[in-house]
Amino acid sequence: MNLTANSSSTLGWSRLPAHYAIPPSAPTLAQAQEYCARLARTHYENFSVASWFLPQRLRQHFYNVYAYCRISDDLGDEVGDTAASLELLDQWQGELDACYEGTPKHPVFVALAETVRQFDIPKHEFSDLLIAFRQDQTITRFETFKDLLAYCRYSANPVGHLVLHLCGYHDFERQYLSDFTCTALQLANFWQDVSVDYEKGRIYLPLEDLRRFNVSQREIADNQNTPAFCAMMKFEVERARDWFRQGLPLIRKVDRDLAVDLDLFSRGGQEILNAIEKQNYAVLGNRPAISKPRKLALVARATLSKLLAGGVRGAR
Repeated sequence: MNLTANSSSTLGWSRLPAHYAIPPSAPTLAQAQEYCARLARTHYENFSVASWFLPQRLRQHFYNVYAYCRISDDLGDEVGDTAASLELLDQWQGELDACYEGTPKHPVFVALAETVRQFDIPKHEFSDLLIAFRQDQTITRFETFKDLLAYCRYSANPVGHLVLHLCGYHDFERQYLSDFTCTALQLANFWQDVSVDYEKGRIYLPLEDLRRFNVSQREIADNQNTPAFCAMMKFEVERARDWFRQGLPLIRKVDRDLAVDLDLFSRGGQEILNAIEKQNYAVLGNRPAISKPRKLALVARATLSKLLAGGVRGAR
């Protein structure tokens, strides 16, 4: 590694939690699993309440996958220096390669190696996410909706594939339907966070749509919720809803446990879109959020579905 890479690497790791760094030697499997579980619990606000409904036998594996996604995202989004982020993502890719070769050092990959072995997960499902995080360092605008979908292919869809693999589904049909839901969730988050993303220098709204509705990037910068901007956001919200609708058949093609989680994910994303609509699509400077009562209602509904499913199985 050259001096510039060394410098970028040192800078990058210094801006992240110390325990993120790759250690000189590998921990035991038990230590690695505890690391992943602790990371998931620490970032509880980002770890979906759907995890409450996971079968116990899958929980550790979801922790392992979550830990990988969490740190990968932070390497791309929390360093604040393009060169440093790219260098750290390269090192992370090196650990992923080592995971599949049986020689990882980082606790995430020590734990993940067991998950990969048990569920036969292809490496590209993990490395595709890193493609998106690398893109984030250099691509800050998307000319067309097709370009945005190409980004979601790497930033969102692999997560759905990983969930399916953990639940024993490896077929194209279910992955295809999952892609609609995962892309819809990504779009909902983009429409929710237009101002937040702009502060990071990014606009995920397709530039072709800004031109179509006669909206300028200056309006976004100045938090101007003009009638034209709100009309554009209404169009984007309806488009995201259509993607959610196209993904719904997946719920009927998986077992009851996963179906409850998928329903919760989908309804949660649609609630974000409902929150945008309720404030008349004026999201600039006013981030829409799901109210606590609505969150509780979603969880209560999922819990009831779980109990009813258990009752049905118990009656057999």
